[in-house]
Amino acid sequence: MSAETVRRGELAAFLRSRRERISPEQAGLPRGPRRRTPGLRREEVAHLSTVGVTWYTWLEQARDIQVSAQVLDALSRALMLDASERAHLFALAGTADPTPADETTAVPPGIRQMLAQLEPFPACVQNARYDILAYNRTYGRLLSDLDALPAEDRNCMWLAFTDPGWCAAMPDRKETVRLMTARFRSRMAEHLAEPAWKALLKRLEHASGEFRELWQRHEVARAVDKSKRFSNPLVGMLSFTYHGLWLNPAEGARLGTYVPCDERTREGVERLHELIIAGR
Repeated sequence: MSAETVRRGELAAFLRSRRERISPEQAGLPRGPRRRTPGLRREEVAHLSTVGVTWYTWLEQARDIQVSAQVLDALSRALMLDASERAHLFALAGTADPTPADETTAVPPGIRQMLAQLEPFPACVQNARYDILAYNRTYGRLLSDLDALPAEDRNCMWLAFTDPGWCAAMPDRKETVRLMTARFRSRMAEHLAEPAWKALLKRLEHASGEFRELWQRHEVARAVDKSKRFSNPLVGMLSFTYHGLWLNPAEGARLGTYVPCDERTREGVERLHELIIAGR
């Protein structure tokens, strides 16, 4: 028996086991009379994930068929898989996950505690796509009020090109956004088929002519700037050294801390922290 045959058999068994554990009520479906199948029926899973019944049946029968990341994503949602189960599903299918665990918005409680303990130094967790996944109070008011923004807008690329307050806080903005765009292009080379990356690119191209012009230059860069300057509306100019710590083996989520470069900045972040606590 070949390794491929074994893999397809494991995938089929895993799908059946996940399907059989979900009740119709959990999936928002009526139970109906004379139901003998434990959990959901195959046709119900196919309906919930918008795939063909025959195709899904073949998948559970370990047939030699190809399955896309988009279909696996739909099956993962229909079968209510957690992060570990989702990763196992994609591994069995031999397909790269478009939204792997290190690209989700889940940040462990211990990391959130670290962010709080780093105050008054600004600190945040970002992924390679510049999504801001978590942040402490000082970072939340460093460039603008992040708490006041919708979660989908908490992305450094998006804010640097579209948010007036964020832009005003960047004295070196022109060069910064050029480098950010070059790094985004470099990182995206490893994520070209992933929906979240394509969606952000499309959103930026639609919203910003400046981004479109920079994107068309095809510049690439890998290094992250170590020196950062921000003009905070409450305490003035602040200068930092940036320190990034990867939280995953690959370039996934990263804990970034902004350490004051001078005494004036140290006093400034302490004052900013005091104002935040006072509700300013």
